[in-house]
Amino acid sequence: MQENGGFILIVSTGLVFIIVVALIILFTTFQRKKNVLVEEQKEAQQRFEKEITETQIEIREETLRNISWELHDNIGQLLTLAKIQLQNSTTENIKEVSDTITKGLKEVRSLSKLINPEAMSTIDLREAVQLEIDRFNRLNFITSTLEISGEERDIEQKSSIIIFRILQEFFSNTIKHSRASQLNVSLNYSNSNLIISAKDNGIGFSSGEKKEGIGLINIKNRAKLIGAEVELTSEKNKGTTLEIKYKL
Repeated sequence: MQENGGFILIVSTGLVFIIVVALIILFTTFQRKKNVLVEEQKEAQQRFEKEITETQIEIREETLRNISWELHDNIGQLLTLAKIQLQNSTTENIKEVSDTITKGLKEVRSLSKLINPEAMSTIDLREAVQLEIDRFNRLNFITSTLEISGEERDIEQKSSIIIFRILQEFFSNTIKHSRASQLNVSLNYSNSNLIISAKDNGIGFSSGEKKEGIGLINIKNRAKLIGAEVELTSEKNKGTTLEIKYKL
């Protein structure tokens, strides 16, 4: 009887020991995986913050390039025109001089919004896109429109920066390479999503042609950072469309 009791004690002790060891192994494994996950999340957050910073820098650089063109091509011409008008001014055409100077001041005010560093750190997506559209029309780069539908919703600041940079890349390609005469942009708000569409009527490309020229991989990677979906469609001689689906 005592032998049976001793055997049971040994077996019980062995089982308890095995359970304790198993629990220790499980806890250690769980802790290790948890630490790896925390480290991965930390690295992902660092990559995201780095991407946001780089995106803000790119937006600033693109904006400064645009400003330099506008200063040269638009405001410079307005000031030259005002100077010529002043040199030949009479009582009759003084209003023309005043109108030209007023227009120049309006252009400078528009530029001041873009130059302001706060504009890039507190970017409002709709306003930022509208400023781009207005600039295209003002400089006669391309006939552009912006349409808003649905009830506007607040968008997380960093997501706005990423979305605007994606659109800016598409706009740049449209202006420089597509030979388009029309650019239509729409922001469609619903309860759960924001659907953004940018479409030009340029030369487009066939499905077999490479899309790397407009940085499609870069665009998709950036969209992935904010959980957005991007689709680019195009047809030869029928234009190109970029669609962004962002969860609100």
